[in-house]
Amino acid sequence: MSIPSGHSPGNYDPLSPHDGEHIHLSSINDSTKAVRRSTNDAPAINQHKSAELTRTLTAQDWTGPDDPENPRNWPFGKKVFHTIVPALLAFVVSIGSSIYTPAYPLVSKEFGVGTTAALLPFSLYVLGLAFGPIVGASLSETFGRRFVYMLAILIFAFFIMGAGFSPNFGCLVVLRFLAGLFGSPPLTIGAGTNADLWPAETRARTTSFYVLSPFLGPAVGPIVGGYVSVIKGWRWTQWVTLMFTAVGWVPVLFTKETYKNAILHQRAKRLGIAAPPAGPRGLTMGRQMLFTFLMRPAHMLFTEPIVGFLALYISFNLAVLYSFFASLPTVFSGVYGFTAEQSSLVFIALAIGCVLGLITIIVVDTYVYQRMFQAALIDGRHGIVAPEHRLYCAMLGSIGLPVGLFWFAWTARSDIHWICPVIAIVPFSWGNMSIFISSALYIVDTYQARYGASAMAANGILRYIFGAAFPLFTLPMYNKLGIGWATSLLGFIAATLTPVPWVLFRKGSAIRAKSKYETLKA
Repeated sequence: MSIPSGHSPGNYDPLSPHDGEHIHLSSINDSTKAVRRSTNDAPAINQHKSAELTRTLTAQDWTGPDDPENPRNWPFGKKVFHTIVPALLAFVVSIGSSIYTPAYPLVSKEFGVGTTAALLPFSLYVLGLAFGPIVGASLSETFGRRFVYMLAILIFAFFIMGAGFSPNFGCLVVLRFLAGLFGSPPLTIGAGTNADLWPAETRARTTSFYVLSPFLGPAVGPIVGGYVSVIKGWRWTQWVTLMFTAVGWVPVLFTKETYKNAILHQRAKRLGIAAPPAGPRGLTMGRQMLFTFLMRPAHMLFTEPIVGFLALYISFNLAVLYSFFASLPTVFSGVYGFTAEQSSLVFIALAIGCVLGLITIIVVDTYVYQRMFQAALIDGRHGIVAPEHRLYCAMLGSIGLPVGLFWFAWTARSDIHWICPVIAIVPFSWGNMSIFISSALYIVDTYQARYGASAMAANGILRYIFGAAFPLFTLPMYNKLGIGWATSLLGFIAATLTPVPWVLFRKGSAIRAKSKYETLKA
């Protein structure tokens, strides 16, 4: 998944004096705009009023910082609605990944495949999430966010429906992969929608709310899937996903476009004035997609220490999270004799950890980062704060991961009450959420609008590849090593990666100074 790029608080660039046409607004609202002068100077008043109220009507840029078509100037309630919609879509797509996992034993039995093979429809769905943004993000910058939401989720729904009707295992695998591929754009361009709506200084809060959805979805999916698969069969996991999709897609019909270039093109067409330069299309757009979302991210992954180490860290964390979808039902059914329905309720601990991570991010942003931002304004630094101050939550969360994994490893035993390993999942989930949001904010602040999207694309591709691969060897690893040592192995790796945010906090400024890409100098 990507996070909003940096924008100036007003989202306004100076206008060229020759763009568009001139209109007079005095006739619209003279009473509120009139210049107060002595009544003895009426001619001067009228002349000054006309000059003051003349603004350039243009489709090359906003007509000013108060342009009513700029999404950042929309009423608060309208902005909140347009923030909720992509978050809801991200929740739907992410719940579609994990809702299948409780049903894989039933798929294995119906189609006569092994348990590891039966996890392929889950893993390839996640793999589809890695590569869908390569197309979705560029299409949104050509045709607008709303168009991509409507089209991508509609196609996603058809593939989910096809997966539910699959006559054989191969068909199920292919259709689930295509569903993940076409469902992934909201996980990427939803961050862009947030950037369209909210200024940079509120980025932590809006980003936290948005990111909660694709983390909460996988936690809720097994809970729903566990009950549905037992009562109605594995195909109903796809039908329920389809129902969630309808609930998420209908609100899109009531949204407006938020992408600046698309809004300006609509204005130009409506008023018959010059349109802004069109985005690339055809082969040019294809080359740009490959460069921005594949070639440049790959280059940054191996040449930028900030991108490479954080991508590795976040990817491992997400991979462990996705491994839980395969391992937790096996652990709690084997050790404690839980039914499928009871095992699914264990994932409530993941959801609790996600919510606690969200709270942590908001509290730290309110009482630490925002104070630094205000101090930077007062000191004449234009609100510029060193990106490393985004890493506080990542440093805190880095402790929660190994603690949660080792705790789970050695309490998931028949002689210890089941609540102990369940509680252990909470610090892992809390740490995972805290690290992801904090690191994403750090990356975007570091590489800004120009390279931030490519840096996050590198992160997204690697983490979903890891997330797709890990569940396939999780069950063999647990069978070979046992619960204690298999989970401890993951804990040792997590402990080895713990210094990543701490080192970046101390050395990040020096690393940024040596970057081959333009970074924030603060």
